Amino acid sequence: MDIRAIITGSTGMVGEGVLHECLQHPDVTAVLVINRKPCGVQHPKLKEIIHEDFYDMLPIAAQLHDYNACYFCLGVSSVGMKEAAYKRVTYDLTMELAKTLAALNSDMTFCYVSGGGTDSTEKGRSMWARVKGKTENDLLKLPFKAAYMFRPGFMLSSDGMKNTQAFYKYVAWMYPFFRRYFPQWVSTLAELGQAMINATRYGYAKPVLEVKDIVSLAHHP
Repeated sequence: MDIRAIITGSTGMVGEGVLHECLQHPDVTAVLVINRKPCGVQHPKLKEIIHEDFYDMLPIAAQLHDYNACYFCLGVSSVGMKEAAYKRVTYDLTMELAKTLAALNSDMTFCYVSGGGTDSTEKGRSMWARVKGKTENDLLKLPFKAAYMFRPGFMLSSDGMKNTQAFYKYVAWMYPFFRRYFPQWVSTLAELGQAMINATRYGYAKPVLEVKDIVSLAHHP
């Protein structure tokens, strides 16, 4: 399958890892990253658009045609944020790009990185979980060919990545223990990237993927 993917968040830990997997995969023939600052990666498959205002995709919409996958890895921590501010940088920003892409690419598979504990009811106590839940729910209503919500937990970063968060570096040595005794909560960042690619290639039985689903799809034969 010829995958032409758009990736957001490639200057962060998750997006960088997904980008790495896409550049290595033979079925991914073209990658477009949209960033506010350069990601610093060069590759024959790769094109980059520097765009400051993610709340307005109209200025770059003409460059977003003819892609059949979007791997949305852009996100911020909710720590210290009020709900209105977090909703703006999570829900509003995501939906602006998603609606633009849905209008341009009817055959697109949209993969959204959410998080373990996301609240699909949108009514729970956790602010971030409600906002993520609303984002997931409204993405699933858009007219994409398919949309999948990925809820990873702890992820072991791939070697050589520049944007791995300090916390993940400090506890990486415990990964074998976590994987053995808490497999429902841990995966590798490479598995997340592979699972997104395989969701585009093969689809998946349900739209919301927890960690066990991510690992299973990553190793699809």
